[in-house]
Amino acid sequence: MIMEQIQQVMRECGQLMLGADRSHANIETKGTSNNLVTKYDKAVQEILQKKLLEIVPEAHFVGEEETVHDPIATGKAFIVDPIDGTTNFVKDYKSSVISVAMTQDGELELGLVYHPYLDEMFTAQRGKGAFRNGKPIHVSSQPLEAGLTLYGSASYYPELIDDSFRLLRKAFDRSMDIRRSGSAAWDLCCIAAGRAELFFELRLYPWDYAAGALIVREAGGMVTRVEGGDISLSGPCSILAVGSNVDAGFLRE
Repeated sequence: MIMEQIQQVMRECGQLMLGADRSHANIETKGTSNNLVTKYDKAVQEILQKKLLEIVPEAHFVGEEETVHDPIATGKAFIVDPIDGTTNFVKDYKSSVISVAMTQDGELELGLVYHPYLDEMFTAQRGKGAFRNGKPIHVSSQPLEAGLTLYGSASYYPELIDDSFRLLRKAFDRSMDIRRSGSAAWDLCCIAAGRAELFFELRLYPWDYAAGALIVREAGGMVTRVEGGDISLSGPCSILAVGSNVDAGFLRE
């Protein structure tokens, strides 16, 4: 029941994105000139915070467009990215998603990612599999040599650019080809759906990957840090997601 209610709220927010007037988006920057936020990011987050907490009143709320975040170690918590792919949204590139995860005592329980431009809703509940528009999905069983590499490289982290492209070249040499969508949450869903075999990015925040990570895992894939080890829901870290037949150890060589 909770899953269906959350999906309804996300679809409502998707309609707001689809009807956006970009000429009056009130585009602002966060720290650097290429890290953007719009009035729609804030409006979607406000709707999510209000309506998700109506569904689960006792939950904490962690949203990207907040400066102070609730703790998630105990009880239930929502981890939300109102528009993942804000630059895409500003440019009308039509590759932006809404990402909602729910945790219980710091562990991922629910993950939902909605792509309003494609009307694709990806969902997962811990231990119960992953789905696209209600139909089960599974990661690819292809090796990387027969697959795609997806990657992210935020230009507002200049200290990571050289390492990002060094690793990308390694992956490129082992892949059929590479792709970059500009939305980590969406890339993770593409791994979960078997559309690509490997995704990595060297610095992301929990709202970027919490929902997508659960969806990948429930679809039979693996999500770790690029350097190895468990991902964190308490702060930024690198993310590596792979299908069932990909050994990404070469990225650590």
